[in-house]
Amino acid sequence: MRQATAAANAAGLVAGYALDTLLGDPRRWHPVAGFGRAAGALEQRVYRPDRTAGAVFTSVVVGAPVLLGVAATLATRRRPVARAVLVAAGTWTVLGGRTLRREATVMGRALRDGDLPAARRRLGHLCGRDPSALDEPELARATVESVAENTSDAVVAPLVWGAVAGLPGLLGYRAANTLDAMVGHRSPRYARFGTPAARLDDLLNLVPARLTGLLTIAVASAAHGDRHRAWQVWRRDRNDHPSPNAGQCEAAMAGALGVRLGGRNVYFGRSEVRPFLGDGPRPEARHLKRAARISGAVGVAALGIAAVYPLTVGRLVGAAGRYGLRGVRAAIVTRLGTGPAAVTDAGRPGGRGRTASRPLSGAGAGRVSARRGNGSGRGRAR
Repeated sequence: MRQATAAANAAGLVAGYALDTLLGDPRRWHPVAGFGRAAGALEQRVYRPDRTAGAVFTSVVVGAPVLLGVAATLATRRRPVARAVLVAAGTWTVLGGRTLRREATVMGRALRDGDLPAARRRLGHLCGRDPSALDEPELARATVESVAENTSDAVVAPLVWGAVAGLPGLLGYRAANTLDAMVGHRSPRYARFGTPAARLDDLLNLVPARLTGLLTIAVASAAHGDRHRAWQVWRRDRNDHPSPNAGQCEAAMAGALGVRLGGRNVYFGRSEVRPFLGDGPRPEARHLKRAARISGAVGVAALGIAAVYPLTVGRLVGAAGRYGLRGVRAAIVTRLGTGPAAVTDAGRPGGRGRTASRPLSGAGAGRVSARRGNGSGRGRAR
């Protein structure tokens, strides 16, 4: 049954990725958009300019989808086909690879046609920068940086968490990432309230961002990129970015395309100066199609890893966890059985030295019952 469940999770991830590749995001009634509206409504009720309120808000808003995923997982524990369908639907919901590549392609077309007003309007679909004064190279740079970072956020990270934790991982990661986009940025309103959401998103992306960087290097040749240069730039520049994760993706992309990323980013009401990543010229319109192609190749590679994980490493980790849990339970039972209430029958006629527990009554029974309830019943839902 466990093997069938692992196969169902893997099949669901593959099917969900295929749906995203073929159909992209739903035009209407997108579940993530509905989640964002619900989170925004709750924020208006609980907002206070302190981290405690932000931590409570983040716990509730991220915890609810996780619990929903856990409930669905338990309900389909012995129904692998239903599990595969649910994981496929969840994967399709949280992925954004096709939309990301389409936006990069549309932006590149607008820049090639010299239609800067259209390109500036389009930038809002990718990032939150103020495009009003951006020229072609700066619009291209913003697009390449967004494609690099969102390849991790919208493709690799959901697949990683779906492989590791199934449906709860898919829903929980997308909730945390959406919440970070809503309240995790630096602004007077969210400077403290949004910190817990931002830190949670950083934590959840530590592994996916680094995997994205390495996969970008590995597939650089898919877009006529230089794999060796991508490796060199990634090793040298990846930790220069103020974000613990974005630099991993952007440095690898800069090296693969042979361009220079970073510089002054203007947002609505504030600006930030980022260190340069890479040694080449500023990006141009022609680089956007190549960036989209690299993003697609990274997604396919990540899907392969995610699909294999539940059938290999995931099963080993699960078996090790179950073995360890049995050991803990055995130790607890042994300790309970050899306490003051236990006697041996070694001295009795026919006794063989076995440990026998005498029936307890009154306060003694209550103590043992309490100890058992506090010890052997613990476990994590997966």
